[in-house]
Amino acid sequence: MSSPPPSPSPSPSPREPYLVTVGDVLAVMAARDPGPFALGSTLRLGIAGAESNVAVGVSRLGGSATWIGRVGDDELGDLVLRELRAEGVTTVAVRDPAPTSLLLKERRTATHSRTRYYRTHTAGARLTADDIPEDVVAGAAILHITGITPALGEGPAAAVTRAVDIAADAGVTISLDINFRSLLWTEAEARPVLLRLLRRSDLVFAGPHEAAVVVPGADGPEELARGICDLGPAGAVIKLGADGAYALLDGQSHRQPAVPVRVHDSVGAGDAFAAGYLAELLAGEPAGRRLRTAALLGAFAVSTAGDWEGLPRRSELALLEHHDDIVR
Repeated sequence: MSSPPPSPSPSPSPREPYLVTVGDVLAVMAARDPGPFALGSTLRLGIAGAESNVAVGVSRLGGSATWIGRVGDDELGDLVLRELRAEGVTTVAVRDPAPTSLLLKERRTATHSRTRYYRTHTAGARLTADDIPEDVVAGAAILHITGITPALGEGPAAAVTRAVDIAADAGVTISLDINFRSLLWTEAEARPVLLRLLRRSDLVFAGPHEAAVVVPGADGPEELARGICDLGPAGAVIKLGADGAYALLDGQSHRQPAVPVRVHDSVGAGDAFAAGYLAELLAGEPAGRRLRTAALLGAFAVSTAGDWEGLPRRSELALLEHHDDIVR
């Protein structure tokens, strides 16, 4: 009696779409109380970075995210990797003998803060094109980059260009947050670098001043978005803070009001907004849903302390849509 034919092996399930990002993560020493730094000041230790903030935000909403970068072979580097992994972010990191980058945040008054970067000769500033794994970038659904990493030096700029080259060849959607930082470079230095990246991007995020760096002379969010899209991207999102956002996506205009909240700390709001949008883009949601979730994450960011610590899980998105302060 012949044995029955073997059952066919189940086909492997396709890998979950994921976002990949490249950048520097810094250890953060933030003042707890207003006033100048002085002997005996109380500081809170954390981590932050524009690209890693987005990765964490995407992960908290149930998306898959990978961060590529360098950290020091020191306790702060351990902290960076431990925290990102605890947030569900896959890390592809080179451990470097140089120290992990550091950021000091001083709350000079209750409403004004000052930031000091210590990034020269650090691990993040030593990122190179050789640190970018082709398979990781080519396998992603979205590559998210910012204008911060190219400002750190020739090596980091080459690493971002390498990631864009791989993504473009593989048909990966390229997302750029202009994220201009005047403490890192001037507008004249930034403009040609940002324009090269922008022309190869599919989607661009920017505040009005940041957009004006690459589209000088444009006036108002509509002109800024149109000017960006005229350079190549299919989508441009102009972040307007308390006025919400204006988006031009595949030729269609969208306006998204801000979610009203009491502002506690505005740092990280732009990264949160981008994370909400990109998480919904990964999930295949339409433009209206992407922008609404982006606005919700921006509201969570400004109403809590830290760059990313207050970002919500997907189950918490409705918290800011309730009329009562207490959800029972």
